[in-house]
Amino acid sequence: MLPRFYYHPRMLGYDFGPRHPLKPERLRRTIELLEALGQTEFLDPGPDAREDVLRVHDLEFVDAVALIGSGMAPSQGFESKFGFGSLDNPSFPGVYEASLAYSAGTAAAARDVLGGAPLAFNISGGLHHAHRNKASGFCVFDDPAIALHILRERFDRVAYVDIDLHHGDGVQWMFYDDPNVLTCSIHQEGSRFFPGTGWVEESGPVFTSVNAPLQSGTTGDVWLEAFERIVMDALRRFQPQAIVLQMGTDAHEYDPLGGLRLTAQEWLEAVVRVRDFGVPIVAVGGGGYCLTTVPRMWVAACLTLSGLEVPQNVPEPLGTRWGMPRFFDDDLPEPRGSGAAYAQRAIDFYLNSVAGFIPNPH
Repeated sequence: MLPRFYYHPRMLGYDFGPRHPLKPERLRRTIELLEALGQTEFLDPGPDAREDVLRVHDLEFVDAVALIGSGMAPSQGFESKFGFGSLDNPSFPGVYEASLAYSAGTAAAARDVLGGAPLAFNISGGLHHAHRNKASGFCVFDDPAIALHILRERFDRVAYVDIDLHHGDGVQWMFYDDPNVLTCSIHQEGSRFFPGTGWVEESGPVFTSVNAPLQSGTTGDVWLEAFERIVMDALRRFQPQAIVLQMGTDAHEYDPLGGLRLTAQEWLEAVVRVRDFGVPIVAVGGGGYCLTTVPRMWVAACLTLSGLEVPQNVPEPLGTRWGMPRFFDDDLPEPRGSGAAYAQRAIDFYLNSVAGFIPNPH
């Protein structure tokens, strides 16, 4: 069985509507697939995470989300002040309670690791774009930041590793000047891509912000090399005692919102490398907008982190019904090596201008 896996149907209430790309169906299918594989012990974290949300968000913002979700926003411009009302973040009834629900799962997983568990999950989490006083990029409350804050109660040094297609900007800015929190993000570069941040130069005043931006069209072999030479190198230098791993799946070639060209198995290799680093992990979900990739990749990651074998085939009738008969992809994107020159520049900048300054306990 998966250890310490948090889920409750109330998390499916985080729903921006049928035309929005962040669909609760992603989570529902993931849970159904886990159940088909015999993984049926899910833990209810409870509905309330307000005090944990206030660890990283301003009280004014949290109260504003409650007003917006209850339909009692006091003025027409009130929603936009706090990041709502756009196509990315339309408001919906109950947004406050739904946001507390996924935040509660991540907070509970972090407390498990705080108490000595080597691994805990909240796949409904990973909403890494939310800022201290503003919703952004489909994200209302920044649950990975909450997890990092909780872990710091015990661990002197913690790290955040983000393998989502998009830069983990919300988490980065919350800990940008903290020498005890390393934030690492590998993502599609943002010259014309949301959120427009995550450049290699964003290393922070204490060199604990590490970014690996890659061009659209980059294939998984190049992505993995950049992940090893930047993100894993930073972890080895920083030596964190616990990690929050954000597992957005939207770097996959089939994802409709991005341009990176990974296979499921190449993406999963990054999960393996973080697992094998050998420290406790809080594992959360994140982006991913193709319903034939997200469930199988998240389930494969959960099994892999837990030391369980990933089967070759998706159980029937789910494989046929969902059009994803196998967990891994049959064909590698061609041509291999795409994006290598841009990635090498990121690697060189990291090695020459960031790596040597990362705080090291020794």
